[in-house]
Amino acid sequence: MNVKARRRLVFALAFLTLLAPRASGQTASAGGADFARAYQEFRTNYLSELRKEGFVGSSFYLVRDNKVVAREFYGMQDAEHNVPVDEDTIYHWASITKTFTGIAIMQLRDRGLLKLDDPIVKYVPELKAAHDPFGDMSEITIRQLMTHSAGFRNPTWIWRDDSKDWQPFEPPGWSQLVAMMPYTEVLFKPGSRFSYSNPGVIYLGRVIEVLTHDDFEVYIDKNIFKPLEMYRSYFDATPYHLLKHRSHSYYVRDGVRTAARFDADTGVTVSNGGLNAPLTDMVKYVNFLMGDPAKQEVYDGVLKRSSLEEMWQPQLIAAGDFTQGWMREDTHVGLSFFVDDIDGRRYVGHNGDQNGFKAYLSLCPATRTASILAFNTETRPTVTGPDNLLAPESKIARSVLALFKSVPAR
Repeated sequence: MNVKARRRLVFALAFLTLLAPRASGQTASAGGADFARAYQEFRTNYLSELRKEGFVGSSFYLVRDNKVVAREFYGMQDAEHNVPVDEDTIYHWASITKTFTGIAIMQLRDRGLLKLDDPIVKYVPELKAAHDPFGDMSEITIRQLMTHSAGFRNPTWIWRDDSKDWQPFEPPGWSQLVAMMPYTEVLFKPGSRFSYSNPGVIYLGRVIEVLTHDDFEVYIDKNIFKPLEMYRSYFDATPYHLLKHRSHSYYVRDGVRTAARFDADTGVTVSNGGLNAPLTDMVKYVNFLMGDPAKQEVYDGVLKRSSLEEMWQPQLIAAGDFTQGWMREDTHVGLSFFVDDIDGRRYVGHNGDQNGFKAYLSLCPATRTASILAFNTETRPTVTGPDNLLAPESKIARSVLALFKSVPAR
C-alpha cells in the first residue's frame, strides 16, 4: 500500500470512528431484564435510522429517579471540522422553549401578578389593533395562548423566505410585530379548538417583560436557569467560552446534506424558540419536572409542585393539527405542555423543530422516567409509502414509548 492510499485509509477509519455511537450508562438498572431488552431494541432502531438517513449528529439521555441510566452520543456536532458529539455538545431546543415560557407565566400567576383568565390585551394592549371577526380582542385570555386556542396563525413571519440568506432569521424586534397587528386576523373563535401558534407564545413572552421589567432572556436566567444550576443554558448567540461546544445543524434532502445557519438569532421570537443548552443542563430541567425530595425546596422556589402538575392537566384535543413525538388521536394540550394518557399512564412533554435541529422531551411521572432526544439534522424519508409518512426523527421519538412502557410504576 503506497503512502497516499494509507493516508486515505487512516482518514476513512477516523471518519467512521466519529460516526460510531458512544454509549454509557447502566441500562439494566432502570427496570430489570424487560427494560434491558427494550433498550437494546430502541438502540438498534435508533442507530439504524441515524445511519440510513444520513444524520450528522444526535444525543439521547434516559433519566430515572433523577439519575441518567442510559445515554448515546452519535456522529458529529461539526461535520466540516470533524468535531464529535459528546456530553458538552450544545443543541438548539427550539419550541421546547415554550415550556419555560409557560413556567414563567405560572410563576407570575402564583405571585399574584396575573390570572390565567385575564385578557391578553390587559398586558399587551397593542393587540387591540388586530382583527377578531368572532368577537372582541378583550375576550382572548392568557390561558388560551398557553393552550394554543386563541385563534392566531402558526408562523410568526409569513413573508420570510428561507432561501434568501440576507433576510433575518426571525423578526428582530417587538416593533415589527406591532406594525403588523392591524394586518393580523383571529382565524377561529377563541377557545373553541386547538391550533398551534407561535405568535401566541411571543405574546406570552411580552407579558413576562411588561410585568417584570426584565428582558425575557434575563428573567428566565434569573428565575429558572440559575436556581436549577443550568449554567450552560442561554438564548440565541452563543457566549464565546461555549462556542467550541455549539453544534452546527444540517438539512438532508434526497441524500444531499447542506448546512443550516450557524448560531441563528431568533430575535423577538426568543420566548417561542430561542433556547440552547447541552443535555447535561436539560437533565437538570427534567429532574425539576419530575421532582426530587432532596431538592424539593429549591424546586418549589422555582414553581410549586401543584402548579407544575396543573400544567399537565388536559385542556383540549391537540392531535390532528400537530405532531408531538408519539402523538395519538387522543393527545391533549395542557398549559404549555402536551399530554398523552396511554395504557393507564400519563406522559407529558414537548418537541422542537427549527433551523435543522429537532428535539424531544418526554416525561412519565408514574415511573419517574424522562427522555431527552436531540438531533442536529433535519431529514426527509428516502422512500415514500405508508411507513414513511413520519420523518425519521419522529419515528425514533415514537420508539421511546416502548422504553417507558418497560419501566414498572412506583
